[in-house]
Amino acid sequence: MSETLIDTETKPDKVEKADELSGRGRPAAGQDPVKRDQIMEGARRVFMDKGFDAASMNDVTREAGVSKGTIYVYFDNKEELFEALVEEERCKIFQNLYEVLDREDNLRDVLEDFGMALSYKITSDKVVMAQRTVIGVAERIPELGLRFYEKGPKQGHAKVEAFLNRAIAKGLLEIADVDLAAYQLSELCMAGLLRQRLYGYRRQSPADHEIRYVVRAGVDVFLKAYGTEAFAAQDKARRTD
Repeated sequence: MSETLIDTETKPDKVEKADELSGRGRPAAGQDPVKRDQIMEGARRVFMDKGFDAASMNDVTREAGVSKGTIYVYFDNKEELFEALVEEERCKIFQNLYEVLDREDNLRDVLEDFGMALSYKITSDKVVMAQRTVIGVAERIPELGLRFYEKGPKQGHAKVEAFLNRAIAKGLLEIADVDLAAYQLSELCMAGLLRQRLYGYRRQSPADHEIRYVVRAGVDVFLKAYGTEAFAAQDKARRTD
């Protein structure tokens, strides 16, 4: 029977669904966060092991330890389940990533701390896997890739732009194209690391000292290109403290 249909094996879940709606103190059908997390964790393992194309809803039910009836109460199909999983991963990836840009510390210190946080997060095993998966299905489910980018990297890029504009207003940076400079900053802080991870050339996440080396060099290039005399004075005072 097609996976998009619920067969007679789901009858116990239909009874459970009715019970849940009958006011016996249990969450309404499809609203139990514990059950949803159970399904999501099972799906995460299946998609990571088999990839989107080879994975099936049957695989997820077995891995999550739930019935087909239960899984279809929460998700209509594999695409919807996958999209929910990607959205959850996106939130985890970008949560708190840009908070360092709200600090009022020395400009170089803030940029280096941001670069470390960005590179460490983006080159981690879980995030690399998420990026590969989204890229792999972007042609088949273009709106998924679009949402992932708009709600993640694009919003983060806007925060970097806002930070650079504040630094410009303080007289610390002089930048003609802030949009381009924001991209340059992110790329400089990950120079080669992300691409090596995505293609599997680098099998493990970079060590802290590797990331620190790349980030410091990248920030130094960025500040030499855009830093003003006011920044140079601030940076000199930083070194003498």
